[in-house]
Amino acid sequence: MTTPLHTLAFCLDAPMQSWGLHSRGNIRDTGREPSKSGVVGLLGAAIGVERHDTTGIAQLAGLRMGIRVDREGILERDYHTVQDVPTTTGGGHRTAVSHRYYLADALFLIVLESEDKVLLSRINEGLRKPAWPLFLGRRAFVPARALVGAGQPGEPRSGLGLSDRPLQSVLAEHPWLEDRAELLAVQLRLPEDTRDPLRTVVDCHPTDPAAEIRPDMPISFSQADRRFATRTVRTGHVPLTDSLIRTAEEIPCT
Repeated sequence: MTTPLHTLAFCLDAPMQSWGLHSRGNIRDTGREPSKSGVVGLLGAAIGVERHDTTGIAQLAGLRMGIRVDREGILERDYHTVQDVPTTTGGGHRTAVSHRYYLADALFLIVLESEDKVLLSRINEGLRKPAWPLFLGRRAFVPARALVGAGQPGEPRSGLGLSDRPLQSVLAEHPWLEDRAELLAVQLRLPEDTRDPLRTVVDCHPTDPAAEIRPDMPISFSQADRRFATRTVRTGHVPLTDSLIRTAEEIPCT
């Protein structure tokens, strides 16, 4: 007998987001969509998992994750200088220069899939009432709307939360998260086959012929012992159908 799978869908929306993959030294990069380590860190903050709790981190990292890019965003760069940084030899001070990349105006649907409905329910509640503050890659990058549910009156609806549908079905059928009325209207005027599809990135088995390696599987977030492994993902697309847009039109715009 096959164990049923459950899913949790939520939204990541902010003026700025940053999801580092290869950040080293003075260059802090960002991926074009949320990293597994970044999402696990956010989930950990939501339900109160400590940085050094490798068992709790492993449980969250074990959830299958799918991402739908509802708005690609714009890659931007900040140029930082810090004065009076001690030299490595201890013989003086220097000015340190760093480049920090981030995504501006990006919008993502995140879908988690698991047999463990209790864990998904706990995360769902934590995203609504987090144990610790939530941020999207950096502490200053806070969410612009509720991650799950309707939020406050007059705010846009967000991820639809828990369901018993498989991950791929949720990615293909969840209402488009775009909340700008003029963009919704423009897309509805276009024939379906002329619209740009929505990009997806989904955890997959390493033997998948289209598998890509990502070095962002968290093992420990401890400051003294930060460790990551690799995972594999498959990039795809889902069509931006009339039904996704018309359902999105029911979302009140800010």
